Amino acid sequence: MHNEIKIKDGLYYVGGSDRRLALFENVYPLTNGASFNSYLYLDEKTCLIDTVDLAISETFYENIEFLLNGRPLDYLIVNHMEPDHAANVANLLLRHPETKVYLSAMAKKFLFNYFPSVKAEINEVKEGEELNIGKHTFKFVMAPFVHWPEVMFTYETSEKTLFSADAFGTFGALNGDIYHSEYNFDINEARRYYCNIVGKYGMQVLGVLNKAATLDIELVCPLHGPIHTKEDLGALIEKYKLWASYKAEDDGVLIVYGSVYGHTENMASVLANKIVAAGKRNVKMFDVSKTDVSYLIAESFAFRNIVLASSSYNAGVFTKMEDYLHDLVNHGIKNRRFALLENGSWGPTAKNTMLKILEPIKANNEFLETSLTILSSLKDNQLETLDTIAKALAE
Repeated sequence: MHNEIKIKDGLYYVGGSDRRLALFENVYPLTNGASFNSYLYLDEKTCLIDTVDLAISETFYENIEFLLNGRPLDYLIVNHMEPDHAANVANLLLRHPETKVYLSAMAKKFLFNYFPSVKAEINEVKEGEELNIGKHTFKFVMAPFVHWPEVMFTYETSEKTLFSADAFGTFGALNGDIYHSEYNFDINEARRYYCNIVGKYGMQVLGVLNKAATLDIELVCPLHGPIHTKEDLGALIEKYKLWASYKAEDDGVLIVYGSVYGHTENMASVLANKIVAAGKRNVKMFDVSKTDVSYLIAESFAFRNIVLASSSYNAGVFTKMEDYLHDLVNHGIKNRRFALLENGSWGPTAKNTMLKILEPIKANNEFLETSLTILSSLKDNQLETLDTIAKALAE
């Protein structure tokens, strides 16, 4: 049964949500699925903006055919060729061979990579070019590497609506509440989405934000999550500016520990108490074995200070800690202050392994000179060293 939602006269939401999806991109855990957004204009001409993931194809096509009511689908705009949005392009063109496709030059290459036998009129668009469908005119804004190189935004000039591809998206299904103000918008999930999906491309995001600042925007329609009104958008853009420039939201301390039998965890807990006693109240601790790395990356973008406490393992560092460290490097984290703690019952190797993994980002971060090595368990004569580290982090 069709399940479309009217946004404005002539503009409809025709996407849907997959609540069965447990892993976004088969990597990031979801607690409430994800939405896959698509939008349809009914004007003198009809225009669809992006398709959806294969998982919600049935409702998607029912929505479109109900709204078209026998009319042709004149145009399809593809802002992003990733399959969770473009998987239905070829099938759509089989149903509607009359449809003309508008996309970036690189997206055209990707289109034929995915669908080599697709047949349609394909139109490459450039920065600032426009498409008019009657009362509505679309202006194309290139947004490479937000987060794929072919990405573009589409700006509807008359009603000042920005279709922002994956930018300003978030994890989570929609439940009829397609607007930010109605939706139980969780900034932590928005951060986790941004930092893990887009976060590596901060410079490109800042460039696109500068472009967007020249547009008069009343409504932002992303490909995941709720629609943002002008009232909601300001605070979200400020968060994006922080995340994209790797500036911490919180001057507190994030402690990530990898502990086999609990002694490394104990060392981390003692340090947490000392940090609070030194005056820094906002401290968070995470067991790297219990917390998915996507949450740790999101917290790393939020906090200024990061403590890495790890057991030595296989003459290196604890395996789950190693995964997290590689993700920090892959996301190019910077402007952070790190403190390192290690445990090794007979041959401590965690600290040097952590430093070796973090070498590519060392120049853009601060590492405290004082660190701590324990042999099996924390001793009384080592508490002073933890005091020194705590005071440095609390400054």
